[in-house]
Amino acid sequence: MVRIAGVNIPDNKQILFALPYIYGVGPSSAERILEETKIAKSKLTKDLTVEETNRIRGVIEGRFTVEGDLRRKISGDIKRLKDIKTYRGSRHGRGLPVRGQRTKTNSRTRRGNVRRTTISGKRKVEKK
Repeated sequence: MVRIAGVNIPDNKQILFALPYIYGVGPSSAERILEETKIAKSKLTKDLTVEETNRIRGVIEGRFTVEGDLRRKISGDIKRLKDIKTYRGSRHGRGLPVRGQRTKTNSRTRRGNVRRTTISGKRKVEKK
């Protein structure tokens, strides 16, 4: 199992689809990394040589902010927004959509599956 940036990369996947397992590396970034290191996209992770692994590791560590550093940066940015009391910061704090989406409907992902109406959640009384 190959370990890059503190993450175990799956062995039986093509390297193009295995690199996005690293937080901060998406599909397009993975493609750019492989073009830069001149490694075939269809190559399986377990077939990589030590030299190829080191080239990938060097590019990722040199040019990308990944894993813990990226998570720390993002949480710091959100904390800064909350500290200076911006609208976006307050939305983050309340767990509501931040980027202008409507909240009357369609905000289930942020709020959870909560239906906030007067009728929902009430049980109907059975007549005997």
